[in-house]
Amino acid sequence: MAKKIVFIGAGPGGYVGAIRAAKLGADVTVVENDRVGGTCLNRGCIPTKALLASSDVLTAIKEAEEFGIHIDGRVSPDIGAMMDRKDKIVDRLVRGIEFLFEKNNVKMIKGTGRITDKNEVTVLKGDGSSETLKADAIVVATGSSPARIPIFPYDGKRVLTSDEALNLRLLPSSMIIVGAGVIGCEFGMFFNNLGTSITVVEMMDHALPLEDKEIGREMEKVLKRKKIKLMLSTKIVKAEIIDNGVKATLHSGEVIEAEIMLVAIGRKANIQGLGLEQAGVRVENGRIPVDEFMKTNIDSIYAVGDVVPGPQLAHIASAEAECAVENIMGNKCSMDYSAVPRGVFTDPEVAGVGLTEEEALARGYRIKKGVFDFRGLGKAQAMGQLTGKVKVIADEITGKILGASILGPHATDLIQELVAGIKYGLTAEELSAAIHSHPTLSEAVMEALKDVNGDAIHKI
Repeated sequence: MAKKIVFIGAGPGGYVGAIRAAKLGADVTVVENDRVGGTCLNRGCIPTKALLASSDVLTAIKEAEEFGIHIDGRVSPDIGAMMDRKDKIVDRLVRGIEFLFEKNNVKMIKGTGRITDKNEVTVLKGDGSSETLKADAIVVATGSSPARIPIFPYDGKRVLTSDEALNLRLLPSSMIIVGAGVIGCEFGMFFNNLGTSITVVEMMDHALPLEDKEIGREMEKVLKRKKIKLMLSTKIVKAEIIDNGVKATLHSGEVIEAEIMLVAIGRKANIQGLGLEQAGVRVENGRIPVDEFMKTNIDSIYAVGDVVPGPQLAHIASAEAECAVENIMGNKCSMDYSAVPRGVFTDPEVAGVGLTEEEALARGYRIKKGVFDFRGLGKAQAMGQLTGKVKVIADEITGKILGASILGPHATDLIQELVAGIKYGLTAEELSAAIHSHPTLSEAVMEALKDVNGDAIHKI
């Protein structure tokens, strides 16, 4: 008899795990109280990238003269049309997942799932009825929501989270963004490019505080060139909604104002109301601890994605879900987080994998590093994309790659070569020996790898 698996949540953890389980022969049911795709598809990764793509087109038009192209007439952004395009893309991808469920015989139940026993999930439906599902295994994949900090008077109009920012139909004249992390930088660049005056307030001493500090400093230069005001080592102690916008009081006593405020300072796991305590599932610091097999302290209950400790990234959720399913189905899988790529879809992009320089030194490694600027590439010159660099950190003793960071064009695509290098324990010399096509942006990765040992050819 096929194993019965119930997934609570249909985000990048739940839907990927469900399809994988069905392909392995399981009887799969997914419980979801919203649309399939989770935050990533509906309110995160995909919508933001669709909007940023519109912003990139506007940038290309603004810079057309540099490429010998003359554009006559008025060019202006239409934020409503951009939002419509974004919604169409999301709808298309949602239908794609629903089709995959149907094709793979994954059952979908609309409602809120609650664990009522270690092998039982009760679903409360929109019409007030309920249904009880029996399962050999339960996978919690309920994702996360924007963190709401008490000092900010959220109203969805003047003080927003990223959820509301993704549905703005009128372009604000000015915006305060709280947090210079991934969300803050991406939204800041999007609205700045459309003409909004942006002020970013960050508690830490550099932009993108979770990335390599050198790369964060490079991002600060980019923000400055775009005339985005960045206030580092700064804390907001009070925020108020006023007649014409929002007023924020800083720890220094300075007061800043804007039409709206976007609070972009992290996310919290969606674990309330799941019945975890009733089922005996341990919760620590607002997350669900799991072992390397993605199993909780209860043998039949697994958890994946944003609800477990670690980085809250869609691709991690998918990998964890597939790993959990393999273990449920009797195969052996343990999670390896040593080579997880990170991406920031700004202009230019930022990507990283493995350890930053600061993390490597803090762990006691003796390191050597290689750096190569994109301006040294023929392809980057041809594209007019000169800003940025590739940075590689290697163990001085073994030569193995410990981490890498990229700020530059297509950084989120280029990082994958370095992900593979770390995943399979390659040295900088071994990976750089692979022939890289010319002229391509990937040559910057090759040159940075060679530079670890002082062998870069085109470095000035």
